Amino acid sequence: MVYILALIGMVCWGVSPLFAKWGLKDIDPLAGLFVRTVFTAVVIFIWLCFKGNLETLQTIPVKSVLLIITEAIMATVIGDLAYFAALKRGSASIVMLIMSCSPLVTIITSVFLLGERLTVSNMIGAALIIIGIIILV
Repeated sequence: MVYILALIGMVCWGVSPLFAKWGLKDIDPLAGLFVRTVFTAVVIFIWLCFKGNLETLQTIPVKSVLLIITEAIMATVIGDLAYFAALKRGSASIVMLIMSCSPLVTIITSVFLLGERLTVSNMIGAALIIIGIIILV
């Protein structure tokens, strides 16, 4: 089931930039991000209500809330806005290739911030990402 879910995510993330590129044609990236974020928030809220999980929001520890807010600032506010601005100005395929290099940042920062061990497979993966960027540029 994990692989099926990952494949669904891969296909959706692979196709969605095309819709974003088309949608951003006549609007500002900030407006596009607003529309996407509001729609997503409404859908998730309805989903929480439907599943009966709304009360779980009251039990989230403050530390977790602050960490998730930090992640939201990094990923959604800054990252997605930069992504939308890049999509508006550039080729969707190039933008997505560059955006898909984010695991390289995760590999490096997880060693320093989370104390994770750098494995041979991590290093090979990072090298392949760097080689891909060099070929792209």
